[in-house]
Amino acid sequence: MPETLRNMFRQPLAAKVPEVTLLFWVVKILTTAGGEAVSDYLSLGSKLVGGTVEVGLFGIGLIWQFRTRRYVAAAYWFFAFAIAIFGCGVADVMHKTLGIPYAGTSLFWGAVLAAIFVVWFRMERTLSIHSITTQRRELFYWATVFATFALGTAVGDFTANALGLGYLASGILFMVLILMPAIAWRWFHLGEIAAFWWAYVLTRPLGASFADYFCKPTSHSGLGLGEGPTAIVLTAAVVICVAYLSIAKNDIQPQLEQATT
Repeated sequence: MPETLRNMFRQPLAAKVPEVTLLFWVVKILTTAGGEAVSDYLSLGSKLVGGTVEVGLFGIGLIWQFRTRRYVAAAYWFFAFAIAIFGCGVADVMHKTLGIPYAGTSLFWGAVLAAIFVVWFRMERTLSIHSITTQRRELFYWATVFATFALGTAVGDFTANALGLGYLASGILFMVLILMPAIAWRWFHLGEIAAFWWAYVLTRPLGASFADYFCKPTSHSGLGLGEGPTAIVLTAAVVICVAYLSIAKNDIQPQLEQATT
């Protein structure tokens, strides 16, 4: 890495991701839903302007997150929200602009996600979120996050449109599916790391399906509330939750704890 970048993006001093709490899952689902709504709203106008805004938010989030040397709630969730917006835009471009079917985009991003997990584990020997204490592990982590957002968008659209379930039924389906890793961990001895990433992947299609249900017109199995109002409400909810986390600081991982999740 060049000296300038090394000075700008220094090695972390502590874990760069939050502790997994109930509020973590709440904010995660809100960011997935909000990212879907914001991306859809930006696509209503000029594609160039919308795409520029998405790339700009992604760039700001990337620099802010990697400039920090320990977990900061505002930086982390801003970047997660920016990835949610950008990942949705990328998945939509693949389908709407390039003409790749939803099944094709789902398979593509599923393969990308699997490849990231394989390379990450082979190089670091762990996929634990409590091990995100180096730049390389953080890069793997955020590459995984991006792939899950793009995959979730594609899968949510696939179940709602290609399979004809509609947005509400898709949301309910993913709501049921996201309970499965918790059940498998609690009663069937599924490992914590596998359970976490299983649930994490499903938060995207869950949030995206409900966001689409709220904002899409009734002719497309939605409530017709509109992309703009839905995006504003969901973004405000994320801001409120992150403001609380920034003050309470109860999602910071213990520095010396060697956990396995």
